[in-house]
Amino acid sequence: MFEGFEQFQVPVHSLFLNKELEIFCRKKGNGKKAILLLHGYPQTSHIWNKIAPKLSEEYTVVATDLRGYGQSSKPPGSKSHEEYSKREMASDQVQVMQHFGYDEFYIIAHDRGARVAHRLALDNPSKVKGMMLLDIAPTLYMYDNTDMAFAKGYWHWFFLIQESPGPENMIMSGPEQFWQAMAGRPSHQGVNWSEEDLKEYKSKLFTEETVHASCEDYRAAATIDLEHDRASSSSGDKISIPKLVVLWGKKGLIESYNSGDVVGVWKEWINSSVTQIKGKGVDSGHYIPEEKWDDILEESKWLFEE
Repeated sequence: MFEGFEQFQVPVHSLFLNKELEIFCRKKGNGKKAILLLHGYPQTSHIWNKIAPKLSEEYTVVATDLRGYGQSSKPPGSKSHEEYSKREMASDQVQVMQHFGYDEFYIIAHDRGARVAHRLALDNPSKVKGMMLLDIAPTLYMYDNTDMAFAKGYWHWFFLIQESPGPENMIMSGPEQFWQAMAGRPSHQGVNWSEEDLKEYKSKLFTEETVHASCEDYRAAATIDLEHDRASSSSGDKISIPKLVVLWGKKGLIESYNSGDVVGVWKEWINSSVTQIKGKGVDSGHYIPEEKWDDILEESKWLFEE
């Protein structure tokens, strides 16, 4: 699926841990424009298998496994959960791109990766030439506007953040049952995964290290990430990059936010004097990169225009 892509383990320095970690990535292309692809939960960079080859025909593409996922380092979490703050995970990605000689790049990111990308754009606006976020609203906005429909649809947000090792033990005691509970939600049923896809995702997720790391990712989102987001909000720090595209699945939960005006939600989180924004709902569920990759490729044309 990733024919011609090279694989790397890129060394990065963890700011909080003050130690070296490794981020796995696939890379291909000789274009001057570089695109960073960031996946979500419970997946890996494999999610870009339909998109990355197409983009690499014109651009340089780097598709990584986030810290804690796939073949990247999975440091144990701690009480603060800062090892998996989006600030830490965003720093990993900046270092990966710098490793390949890119001080500026574009980002296309889904789910958890899109939350990393949001923080990356806040902390490093000069690095990001344009960004596409797939099927998310801002984390702080979602927690501050939680209702029954959200809690039922995104129940794993509230399960995975429980104290360790409770969720970890429960998941590992019945991994297939957990997978079916996640994939069986109406908002997540539109994707048609192959046996190869499922083998990749399940084999990479259902290890003690990865289950713990992914829980820490969500614990960080409900603690240290909210602190960082509130600090940014209080200081008036907003996304200040040239272009932002937001796409969401019409069959997913994000569609219900603000009566479907997801662009309207994101307008409150951008510096409108700097950032151009556009977006739309697409005819898919949550997994847009594997359901409606043509929509992503089409909308990316505006993103990459100079």
